[in-house]
Parts: sequence; C-alpha cells; structure tokens
Amino acid sequence: MTIHPNLLPSLSQESRSAREAQSLAHIISFGPVVFQTARLMIRYGIFALLDKSEKGMTEQEVQQATDLSRYAVKCLLEASLTTGTVLIDADTDRYRLSKTGWFLLNDPLIRVDIDFNHDVNYEGWFHLDKSLEEGRPAGLEHFGNWPTIYEGLSELPEQVQKSWFAFDHYYSDHSFDEALAILFAGGAKHVLDVGGNTGRFALRCVAYNEQAQVTICDLPQQIGMMRRAVEGHPGAERIHGEGMNLLDEQSRFPADERYDIIWMSQFLDCFSEEQIVSILRRAATIMDQDNRLYIMETLWDRQKYLPAAFALTQISLYFTALANGNSKMYNTDDMTRLVETAGLEVETIHDNLGMGGHSILACKRKG
Repeated sequence: MTIHPNLLPSLSQESRSAREAQSLAHIISFGPVVFQTARLMIRYGIFALLDKSEKGMTEQEVQQATDLSRYAVKCLLEASLTTGTVLIDADTDRYRLSKTGWFLLNDPLIRVDIDFNHDVNYEGWFHLDKSLEEGRPAGLEHFGNWPTIYEGLSELPEQVQKSWFAFDHYYSDHSFDEALAILFAGGAKHVLDVGGNTGRFALRCVAYNEQAQVTICDLPQQIGMMRRAVEGHPGAERIHGEGMNLLDEQSRFPADERYDIIWMSQFLDCFSEEQIVSILRRAATIMDQDNRLYIMETLWDRQKYLPAAFALTQISLYFTALANGNSKMYNTDDMTRLVETAGLEVETIHDNLGMGGHSILACKRKG
C-alpha cells in the first residue's frame, strides 16, 4: 500500500508507552459516553460559557447560567475533566476550557462531524456487527425500509437531513475552487456530473464558466431535489437532469451529447468495488481519447496528517451500517486498480485540494 510518508511513523511503529496505550484503551471503551458528554457540553452552552470566562467558573456558577440541576452540572463537568476537555484550578474549584474543548467548540469541521455522528449514525452503529456480517446497512432500519440511505434521503427527518447534507457538503465545498480550475483549464464546455446530488457543484460550474452546460445524473428523487435547489439561481437554465439508477447495469449514461468532462465527486465511495467497476465501464463507453473522467475523492492514504486519515477510515463504517453496507473510503491502490479494471487509466493525480484532503484522479481511456 502506498501511504503518505507523514502517516507512516504513526501507522507502522508503536509510539505509545504501555501506560499511554492502556489510557487510550480506557477512553475507547467508554467512547460512546465520552462523545455524548462532549456533545452535551456544547448543546447546553457550558463549553461556550467557560470559553468566555476569564477566571473560569465554579459548578454553582455553571448551574445558575444553564438552569441545569447541580447533579447534571457536576456529572458533566467531572466527566469532561477526566476526558481532558476542561481543566480545574484545585485551589478555587474553578473550571476552564482546555485546548481540546476549544476545538470541540470552535472547529467547524468537528462540529459538522459531531452532528453527523449523533443525528445520522449513532443509533445505526449499534447494528454495525450485523451490517458487516450481512453486507447490508442494518443500521438504516430505524429510519425506514430502504435498501440504501440515498433512496430515503428526501424522507429522512428534517434534522437528520440537515446534518447529513452539512457533512456531505463540508467535505467537498472547500475543494471546489481548485477543482473548477483543473476541470476547465482545457476549455471544456459540457460536464456530465454523475451523482450530482443537490446541484451545488453544477451551480459553481455555471457561475465559473458562463458557457458551461452541466447534466446531472442521479436517482430520480435526487433529480427532483436538485431542480428545487437550483431554481432561481443564476445559470440554472444551463443545468439539466437525467434520472437513472446507477446500480442498474442495464442503465446507460446519456450519450445524445458529447461531454468534455465526466465528473464524479465523492461519489464512488458510495459503492462496492464491483459496482464501481460497472459504473466506470459504462462511463468509458461514452468517452473518446480527448475527453476525461475526473474522480474527486478523499483517499485516506494520501492524507498528510493522521487525524484526517483517522476520520476517513471511521467514515467507512458509516457506509457499512447506514449508507449501503458495502462501500468505504478507498485508498489510492484500490481506486487505481478499479479504474484500470474498467478499461481506463489514471493519467494525473492532483493532491491537497481545498483544505488539503481531496485528490482528483484524471482518467482517460486505455489505448
């Protein structure tokens, strides 16, 4: 496996003492309550209160400011203290926010991840074992009876939808500017956006290039959501939709137009290896030697920093338990192998897009 050199020391060598390793094991064993405590410290505004307080706050002051019971405040503060999200002055019994607590409160990516994991994943992950054993998203059942989460997106509870889309958009939006420069550098005019979701990237395309036309291929219900989302925006008349089930091997990409670019952004990670090959093979049938397929993914092995690789490998288990039961966040070797199996080859890889985590694989037909 090709792993970013920054990651290798952490992934190939034991760096913790026995005591540190045991401490981490204890934290993992109480992971669910550590997570919920931090989430509630944010929800009840306790982290924010401590962040604003110059001298720190006592239990009584926190209680008065939040209207929580003394018992509730005491439990939350003590659990947070031993987790390391708050600190205490032993002489005055005043609590203050730690650096970890500050990031939980203020880092927008962490806040998006917290909401996503609580609203979308938390209950579903209780059935992770069943999902792994049966190859289906058993954790999705408490939301509804759909084969994958994508068919049910438009019917999920409002807060679940909000957290799902916030997560989905955050991980792509910050890379769009650099991606657009790469895509349109050769004078492309017509983009086939496969799995275009709510049309956010399509809107960016027509805003970036006033001659651009974008056709979105996605599930029929997603195309309906997309049309409502882009309506009234500048350039919406240059955004078109084609409803299709991409998992149906008999379905074909629209070929009545020649597309300069086929674009798949954070899309292929939603499918199993066999499904990816099928989708790419069908894409190859409408390609010639001059147009290109661009795949944008957060490949976990190309990350510079361990927290990014950690988050991406954990997200794989969202796909297992909630999304579809058979996909994941792939690494470079796996994605390249699937591209080649489908009759394509990776021509160029653009790394460190946006906040640094995205890569674009520019692919062409073999031969």
